[in-house]
Amino acid sequence: MAGSIQSTVFKWKYRLFLKPFFFMQDPEKVHDRMIYFGSVLGRFGLSRWLLSATFNYKNEVLSQNLLGIDFINPIGLAAGFDKNAELGAVLPSVGFGFMEVGSVTGEKCLGNTKPRLWRLKKSKSLLVHYGLKNDGCEAISKKLENERMIIPRGVSVAMTNCKENIDPAKAVLDYAKAFKIMEPVASYLTVNISCPNALGGQPFVEPANLEKLLIELDKINTEKPVFIKLSPDMELVEIDALLDVLRSHRVQGIICTNLTKNRKNDKILDERVPSSGGLSGKPVQDLSDKLLAHIYKREGKRFVLIGCGGVFSAEDAYKKIRLGASLVQLITGMIYEGPQLIGDINRGLAEMLRRDGFKNIAEAVGIDNPSI
Repeated sequence: MAGSIQSTVFKWKYRLFLKPFFFMQDPEKVHDRMIYFGSVLGRFGLSRWLLSATFNYKNEVLSQNLLGIDFINPIGLAAGFDKNAELGAVLPSVGFGFMEVGSVTGEKCLGNTKPRLWRLKKSKSLLVHYGLKNDGCEAISKKLENERMIIPRGVSVAMTNCKENIDPAKAVLDYAKAFKIMEPVASYLTVNISCPNALGGQPFVEPANLEKLLIELDKINTEKPVFIKLSPDMELVEIDALLDVLRSHRVQGIICTNLTKNRKNDKILDERVPSSGGLSGKPVQDLSDKLLAHIYKREGKRFVLIGCGGVFSAEDAYKKIRLGASLVQLITGMIYEGPQLIGDINRGLAEMLRRDGFKNIAEAVGIDNPSI
């Protein structure tokens, strides 16, 4: 009860004071400051304890073992926020059950030119055009090799955003380098084939190219689970062709979904939307849910599914779970609602699971969407 009261108090402080202050400033500068502030808070036991007392919520009904990994709850930080793996010590205290860093590329990447991050306030969205900015796999792997892993750490790998990787054959080798170097410091690896902001586009959403990429990655010795992150902008027939490829390779999970590039979306309420970049948040929510439901209905439990896109409440997360997601990721909801959102979602999920008669969250996965 005390945690719930503290969370509610912070929610109103965030809504009335912190969010208006942050939203008056450049979004990339705010992001960089929050990464620094979070990394500092993570260094000290007292600050971690205070954060946990304010935000964290634990309940056995939310725990699962998936692909040999223990998750204390299903809510994770999506890739794209902690690009250089700086928040591993603090995220568990905020209430996350797992995290995904990156995307990490074979070489250091400065990303696209600024500005490259915008808020679409009416749409409850972020427009992202970072272009895979990160310090590169060698530097990030070295940083993590001696860091204690408190919650499962996924690592998203992608191709370096450079003109050389316009050639898919070179991009395959770049993926493989990042995959191999990051494998020892990952609980699972995500192959991000759907970044909308790289120079080479999305060549690996083509089945033939994806086949070549996965053949190369299959050569790398690992027992870590492998996920693929899909685009929300593909037609279902195109998704089916990719699923046929995935079934022949070492892929155990799918993330639904990345950002959307489609500007013809009735959830986009802002009048001015830059032409570059992909949209997060509410504009991608229905697209994510549609793809998630389709894959679960077609494949059942063959793949572990992670729902990502438009999660601003426990109800949003619960819908994805009932459609077939075993895990849920978010970023934008936390930015618009505040860091207390993670604990609030977990608390709300536990209450809804009890209400609906489930003893564990795994029992609710796909309940509204039986597979064929």
